[in-house]
Amino acid sequence: MLTHHFADPADPARVVVLGARGFVGGTLVAALENVGIPVLALGSADLDLAAEGAGSALAGRLQPEDSLVFLSALTPDKGRGIASYLANQRMGAAVAEAVERVTPAHLVYLSSDAVYPMTAGLVNEESPADCTDLYGVMHRARELMMAASCRAPLAVLRPTLIYGAADTHNSYGPNRLRRAARKDGRITLFGEGEETRDHILVDDAVALILRVLRHRSAGLLNLATGRSVSYRDLADKVAALFDTPVEVVGTSRQNPVTHRHFDVTALLRAFPGFAFTPLDEGLAKAHREMMAGA
Repeated sequence: MLTHHFADPADPARVVVLGARGFVGGTLVAALENVGIPVLALGSADLDLAAEGAGSALAGRLQPEDSLVFLSALTPDKGRGIASYLANQRMGAAVAEAVERVTPAHLVYLSSDAVYPMTAGLVNEESPADCTDLYGVMHRARELMMAASCRAPLAVLRPTLIYGAADTHNSYGPNRLRRAARKDGRITLFGEGEETRDHILVDDAVALILRVLRHRSAGLLNLATGRSVSYRDLADKVAALFDTPVEVVGTSRQNPVTHRHFDVTALLRAFPGFAFTPLDEGLAKAHREMMAGA
């Protein structure tokens, strides 16, 4: 649940974006610049948060009136092992050190729905964060780091699977299915694609982050549409966007079927009237952008 410190939205004085060269970060920076909000965009080439002294270096760039958005993370495609986990925790520790030295006006941490166990079929903000893999544990630990170190209003956002043409993570979802269809003319599913998942267009995720910034919101919020779809249906939708036939094939199932659905009551209460991009429309947009970038 979120609490808005500003009932009426107001632009932040400046937004510092950590992870600004990433998929979500790049989209957020563009959105901030588009509406005229000053932004300091920091990627790993500008400041390596996992390096020694990163906390002090970040503190040197922060100003008390800043809103800080912490997006930086090594995602599972970069590795799910201990080395990635420890690097991510060094990043969290650096940000924690920085906000202890210089308290910003607002801190927004982009976590993940990986903090919820896959056995949790229906998820809301009161669902236990009882994660069982290192990636989920990492995000939950960083949430606690931010809460322990920052005296400013803190918003923790847990997005579901984010998709869009510029995604580099290639996780099992619209992005990977679309690229496989283009490259091979075939989409290969896990099992028969029975699992159901929620997918949010990156534009919608960023629009919600922007609302959180403008209201200086604090608390916990899942970023999800509330509408889950099976991977089989998702693959069929992606395949239908191509001019040439795309085959959708199943495989022998290696893992149990799990489903995830979100109760988005808290999101709609926080931002009444927010309209998510319909999945078909979002998939078509990502397809057009991918083909235009060929």
